[in-house]
Amino acid sequence: MIRLRRVYDAPEPGADGVRVLVDRLWPRGLAKEAAGVDEWPKALTPSNELRKWFHGGGSAGEFRERYEAELAGPEAVAELARLRSLAEAGPLTLLTAVKDPASSHAAVLAELLSD
Repeated sequence: MIRLRRVYDAPEPGADGVRVLVDRLWPRGLAKEAAGVDEWPKALTPSNELRKWFHGGGSAGEFRERYEAELAGPEAVAELARLRSLAEAGPLTLLTAVKDPASSHAAVLAELLSD
């Protein structure tokens, strides 16, 4: 099972399983101890260039295409395979600082992990 949650929400030890931060930058104002992040694979986070392009007015559809292209790189493919294995073994929670994780890059990543 793959869950999407905000990193600012308190960890749910019985339900979260492995907690993976999928943002490029550490969330503002959040202590690492409070976040309960188990892993932070930067190869799966959108590049700084892609983030800046999107926040500068890029479209969601084109963002998805560009992000999926980044995730086709060898380091990202290896990380995706590793996270798929973790998800098969138990719950996996993808964490992001965005207000609506279901409409973010984390949802794209969750979809790719589920395939």
